[in-house]
Amino acid sequence: MNRRLYKSAESRMISGVCGGIAEYFSLDPTLIRLGWVVFCALGGSGILAYIIAAIIIPEPPAY
Repeated sequence: MNRRLYKSAESRMISGVCGGIAEYFSLDPTLIRLGWVVFCALGGSGILAYIIAAIIIPEPPAY
């Protein structure tokens, strides 16, 4: 099974990073977003991690 991590095209709020991670792990995107908010609030490095993920994670291929 060859799974790839892509930004989400359906559950996109800002750039689709959290939606893409949720689709990859078959979770609810709201849980990923809440976890990301907690990550940002505790250390502040979550914002930098989100920006890096938005740059690195590719868009889904157009079929």
